[in-house]
Amino acid sequence: MIPGPNNLLSMSNAQRFGFKHAVVAGVGRLAAFVVMIFLAATGLAAILYASETLFLTMKIIGAFYLFWVAYQLWNSNGENATEQKVENRTLFQLARQEFLLAAGNPKAILIFIAFLPQFIDPTQQSSYQFFILGAVFLFLELVVVSIYAIFGLYLRNWFSKPNMRKLFNRGCAACIGSIGIGLLMERKT
Repeated sequence: MIPGPNNLLSMSNAQRFGFKHAVVAGVGRLAAFVVMIFLAATGLAAILYASETLFLTMKIIGAFYLFWVAYQLWNSNGENATEQKVENRTLFQLARQEFLLAAGNPKAILIFIAFLPQFIDPTQQSSYQFFILGAVFLFLELVVVSIYAIFGLYLRNWFSKPNMRKLFNRGCAACIGSIGIGLLMERKT
C-alpha cells in the first residue's frame, strides 16, 4: 500500500486514462512480480542479490527508467486523455510501462527474498507454498492497483482543469523522480 513508483503510476494512469486502463496496465506489474516470485522460489534471487555488479546494474537501470517515467509525466500537457486519444498509448504500452517499472526496482526482488521465505515451512513442499503465497500476494497487489486507480479517478474529477492535471502529473513526476534518486543512493545491506 506504500505509494511507490508503481502505485503512483496506477494513480496517474487512472487520472489520465480511466479505471479500466489503470487496472489492466497493473497486470504488467503483476507479471513482473510473477517473475520475481519464481526467482525467489527457485533461489535464483539470492544469486542476483549476492552479485554486486548485477545488483548495481539493476539499480542504475531502474533509477534511469524512473527518471524517464518522471520526465514523461512532467512534460505531459495536462489535456484530458479523451481529448488526446489516450496519448496514442495502448493498453499493452501501459502494461509494459508498469512491468518495466516493477522489474527495474531491485527493492521489489529483495522484498520477495526477505519476505516470502519467512512463511515457508521447510518440512513441507516449498514450491506449493511459494505458489500459494505468491497467489495471495498477487491478489492483494491487484486490490492495491484498484485502490490507487479509484483514488486516481477521484483526482480525475478533482483536477478537471488542464492546469490542475498538469500540476498533478508534475507532482507524481517529482515523487517518482525522487524515488529514482533514492534508489541510486540506496546501498545494498
